[in-house]
Amino acid sequence: MASTVEPTVLKREEEEEDDSKPSAEDEDTGAQIAPSVKLQEVAVTTGEENEDVLLDLKSKLYRFDKEVNQWKERGVGTVKLLKHKETGKVRLVMRQNMTLKICANHLVLSTMTVQEHQGNEKSCVWHAADFSDGDVKEETFCIRFASVKNCKSFRDKIEEITESEKIKATVKLIEKLSVEEEGKEEQPEDKEG
Repeated sequence: MASTVEPTVLKREEEEEDDSKPSAEDEDTGAQIAPSVKLQEVAVTTGEENEDVLLDLKSKLYRFDKEVNQWKERGVGTVKLLKHKETGKVRLVMRQNMTLKICANHLVLSTMTVQEHQGNEKSCVWHAADFSDGDVKEETFCIRFASVKNCKSFRDKIEEITESEKIKATVKLIEKLSVEEEGKEEQPEDKEG
């Protein structure tokens, strides 16, 4: 009685033999190929050089399109809160992952309020005068994070910044009032006599 070998076993043995032979692509010919174009290193400025990063989180951004009454995706990437080293102003900047195109760019002002989006603990909504397209436009944004923790830290940081801005504005008003009152006291009154 002759033994029979299954065809799949033979096929595997043939494939293993083929794998052991070097293919033409794997052979080293020793040829040196010089690049046809020489590229110069270019200094790239992002506009973020004079700013400190207060927050940096991965997220997905949407903007509300009033014309069609629906949310439109703006991009997936990292949202940053950046504080200018000299002026102290804080802005929100978000860039798309692969292209690094700016999809949000606006100041965090004392009037800005961030709210949870319709019961979704991972999303926030706010209004801002955005400059990402080159022109200032009033936009409604929604941002979604991967976790509730990230969303909460984003909201908390925005609230902290807006409170700080309110305090700065109040201090400026008080200083302005006190300077005006001092100026009035120093002016001599005109007396007719």
